[in-house]
Amino acid sequence: MSALIDFMGDWISVGYLLSAVLFIMGLKKLGHPRTAPQGNQLGALGMLVAVVVTVASMQLEGNAQWTLIIAGMAIGSLIGYWMAVRVEMTGMPEMVALFNGFGGAASALVALSETMKYLEAGANIPTGLELTVTMVAAGLSALVGWMTLTGSLLAMYKLKGGVEIFGKWIKTPTWGPTWLNPVKILLLISVAVLIVKSISEPTNQDYLWAIIAISCLLGIILVLPIGGADMPVVVSLLNSLSGIAAAFTGFIFSNSVLIVAGSLVGASGIILTFIMCKAMNRRLIDVLFKSFGGSGEKVDLTRTKVGSDADEVAMMIDGAQKVIIIPGYGMAVSQCQHQVKEFADLISEKYDTEVKYAIHPVAGRMPGHMNVLLAEANVPYEQLIEMDEINQEFPDCDVAVVIGANDTTNPAARSGEGPLAGMPIIDVDAARTVVIIKRSLSVGYAGVDNDLFYMDKTMMLFGDGKKMMTALNNSIKEN
Repeated sequence: MSALIDFMGDWISVGYLLSAVLFIMGLKKLGHPRTAPQGNQLGALGMLVAVVVTVASMQLEGNAQWTLIIAGMAIGSLIGYWMAVRVEMTGMPEMVALFNGFGGAASALVALSETMKYLEAGANIPTGLELTVTMVAAGLSALVGWMTLTGSLLAMYKLKGGVEIFGKWIKTPTWGPTWLNPVKILLLISVAVLIVKSISEPTNQDYLWAIIAISCLLGIILVLPIGGADMPVVVSLLNSLSGIAAAFTGFIFSNSVLIVAGSLVGASGIILTFIMCKAMNRRLIDVLFKSFGGSGEKVDLTRTKVGSDADEVAMMIDGAQKVIIIPGYGMAVSQCQHQVKEFADLISEKYDTEVKYAIHPVAGRMPGHMNVLLAEANVPYEQLIEMDEINQEFPDCDVAVVIGANDTTNPAARSGEGPLAGMPIIDVDAARTVVIIKRSLSVGYAGVDNDLFYMDKTMMLFGDGKKMMTALNNSIKEN
């Protein structure tokens, strides 16, 4: 029997190793839109292997409670399937933020369960290095996990713009006075002190509950001051924190797959966070403590602009040698990526026009939002050009077509003032003619009016993105 247990234990280790390899391969393939679906499948397969191996390990130790395991997997699978089918592409950023929070909470709950069992050992609690490692890991897992949960929930409602309570829509506030920064630091120091105290008094559970309460509060006040323009950075950071929480939990009960998977998610998330910060021309410490990204107040519009119609725009595009398309969140809202692809194909075939897409790193509400949408419409990857490369081409661009993008094209970012100050933008205003498809002149997520709308060379097509693109395509066919 002992030999069988040793044999199965070896296979469990192999299973965890296989799971880690699948996670690494999945992350590698997620780095490019063409291979991202395969990366997602490899990651899901890695998680399946990890779950099966963990259940086998529990059965081997005699701790498997099959009723709870099967019920949990069934309920989780049904909820995941329902959310995946129900969510629209425009709701993906909110769902990602929510899943980040759930990931952090799951890690924190597992860590709490294991820690409580550990503390209930009473006189059997180990001492020395094992006690120190366990209590530090428990404290850090609680800090990161619960902070990720509350911060992610607030981020989700910020992305939604508010929450509906008893039929009344309440806007999510953006509030961050300067005195809040010392409070954040003080709370972090308090958690560190509580972790040290928990090592010296391991049977006192009050320290752990205090850490949880402080962590929940810290998650809220960290995200509360951050405005709309910097929310993609926050989503990336919270994704990283959910992985770090899992890694800390893995240390509590020496689970290698949690340590490896959590470290991978944490490392990749923090790398993406710094990439987003670079794209926004921010430092992470400034995003967290200087409250960039908007005060939550939107400016009052005082200027007007006469709109054009699809026929006028079609005549302007007739003969254009180079057209650059700039997609934004409005394209995601109207789900018009297929009409955009049809537009590009039409003018390429009819007028022999060179067509490219200018992709801002934070266009939409999460990293890679536009790439995913355009890949869904089978837009060739070589036509998707990053902002740094495409900006130098706008002076030679005959027509720039902006579809629902606002903050990422707003010249106010060059002024050095306001919520968009210093953020690199797509140089649409350098094109010879600009066509903007938008429902109205309303400001973007950062709440700043866009001077681009009112330029003499700008033509506004007011209306839903899909309807306007369909009308424009029809006009080009008839022209």
